[in-house]
Amino acid sequence: MKRFSWRVRLGAGLVAVTVVIVIVNLIVFGSPEETGFWMLHSISMLPIEVLLTVLVLNALLERRARQELLNKLNMVIGAFFSEVGSELLRRIADFDTDVTCREEFLIKGNWDARRFEQARLAIGAYDFAVDATHGDLVDLRAFLVSKRPFLLGLLENQSLMEHESFTDALWAVFHLAEELEFRPDMSNLPRSDLAHLAVDMRRAYAALAVEWLRHVEHLKAMYPYLYSLALRTNPLDPSASVVVTE
Repeated sequence: MKRFSWRVRLGAGLVAVTVVIVIVNLIVFGSPEETGFWMLHSISMLPIEVLLTVLVLNALLERRARQELLNKLNMVIGAFFSEVGSELLRRIADFDTDVTCREEFLIKGNWDARRFEQARLAIGAYDFAVDATHGDLVDLRAFLVSKRPFLLGLLENQSLMEHESFTDALWAVFHLAEELEFRPDMSNLPRSDLAHLAVDMRRAYAALAVEWLRHVEHLKAMYPYLYSLALRTNPLDPSASVVVTE
């Protein structure tokens, strides 16, 4: 014989409890009229109780689902920076001709939410002075082409659509990869084309810097040991060293 589901058993149990309470009420107070009034009063309030319960429960479930989605997204973003993002930032930073302004991005272990916000504002105002002749375009192209399968896999992840700014950064990186891949010979590019590539690099550079900062702030709140590693491997800090010296 097939067993009843837990929902059926729960419903039957609650009905049985209600019947028992009604019987006890009749025995103790001995007034069917008052018991009937009490039951009708309770039933009249039931729609409002159900409405409030559904609204509160739905809000809690949505909040939990949202948090679970954010946790999954942060894991994907972490994988991106571990596999591609941090190294790509380091390589694009080689094309930055104004490295002194990057001092705002040199994250310290004691940064709080206010300091991270200041850094985000600094990134938003930073010019990201990229010069396509200032670094190794061939090396950058080889790196991005080697990571193309990973980038394509991320673009197929539907959950990333919930994170608009990171999706925009990913598209900027993917576009830069395509621009470089379609240029097999980097030795004789005209100045106009180098300027075009500089714009593509600047777009990816700015978007990645913002997302990396958000990612590191998340690590500080949730994973202090990963935050420590992120500080020691800061792709925007030319003097960063993974070796712990203090």
